[in-house]
Amino acid sequence: MTDILAFGAHPDDIEIAMGGAIVKFKDAGYSVGLVHLTNGEPTPKGSLKIRKTESEKASNALGADFRLTLDMPNRYLFDSVENRTKVAELIREHRPKIIFAHYWDDQHPDHIAAHQIAHNARFYAKLTKTDMKFGPWFPPKIYYFMAVHLRFAFEPSLIVGLSEDQFQRKVEALKSYQSQFDWAPGSQIYDRVTAGCNYFGSLIRQPYGEPFITKEEVAISNVEQLF
Repeated sequence: MTDILAFGAHPDDIEIAMGGAIVKFKDAGYSVGLVHLTNGEPTPKGSLKIRKTESEKASNALGADFRLTLDMPNRYLFDSVENRTKVAELIREHRPKIIFAHYWDDQHPDHIAAHQIAHNARFYAKLTKTDMKFGPWFPPKIYYFMAVHLRFAFEPSLIVGLSEDQFQRKVEALKSYQSQFDWAPGSQIYDRVTAGCNYFGSLIRQPYGEPFITKEEVAISNVEQLF
């Protein structure tokens, strides 16, 4: 059993959107698995070997328990029964308490498809009369992270607060993707990620924060969480 499974369309999506939260989960003693639906290739400066090396380095920087890359096609990702089944079998195998997936609206078609695949696979995973491997499992919680190409204002359902150390470990993971972007002050990715984490952290009086959205209500079982 794995506590948390995060599903991203490409290597680097999960790290950009919720790398700090993964570090925070690991610091709290939870097990975390990362699943990239595609290998992200082709890209202008990447290759299969480079992307594999970068992805491994990034997941190690975050402390993830494991990282998997599925064989779905980059740029042509679709919410098919076959792809739902592949993800559902991973959910049934690892039986996570929480799954994370892409937000449902984006300019990038792969991100939209990745949302649909993970969202629908959550339901598929609980089916009983099926040829799928492993026993049925329905993850109690699903949250959606914001790795989007659209520029729009949104209201998060919750924000995970990050310490300076947790943010810097997210930064180290992002630095692993040297073929995809330049992580340096003044670069687009640096400014966007840093400004975003600063902003969402400020909303909850934390140094940094990462936003998430849910279609279901979030329960508070411990009143101490209100303080």
